[in-house]
Amino acid sequence: MKQRSVIHATFVIEKKYPAPSERVFAAFADPKKKKRWYGEGEESTLETFDMDFRVGGKDRTVRRGKNGWTFVAESVYLDILPNRHIVFAYTMSLGEKRISSSQATVEFLPQAGGTMLIFTEQGAYLEGADGPKMREEGWGLLLGQLADELAIQ
Repeated sequence: MKQRSVIHATFVIEKKYPAPSERVFAAFADPKKKKRWYGEGEESTLETFDMDFRVGGKDRTVRRGKNGWTFVAESVYLDILPNRHIVFAYTMSLGEKRISSSQATVEFLPQAGGTMLIFTEQGAYLEGADGPKMREEGWGLLLGQLADELAIQ
């Protein structure tokens, strides 16, 4: 039997948004808003976006890439303190193959002129996975799309 390798890594992304923490938090909590910045995109077609934003609630997002791959993200919310933080655990799969398991914390810190968002991920990236560098880049892109979402609200 072939042994699987696992890469463990932690990364932190800090991003300031010119919006109050209540609006930034709402972009994570409201399914319609989150679907726009997290679920939709140009590189893939959104097939499923189910969201149950509460402690113990689960999310499931399925995207199909232009090259035919199916990407599945499944989350469970571990702790939510409105306008302050969200802690969730999530797995990602490419087709039927699990590629990672992570715990993420999103903190919303009010500052003059807006909110400092601190995103921290602690992950186990499995053999054949995208790895921590690509995951950090992916979250960086998503948080950029969040800025676009906040600009239209």
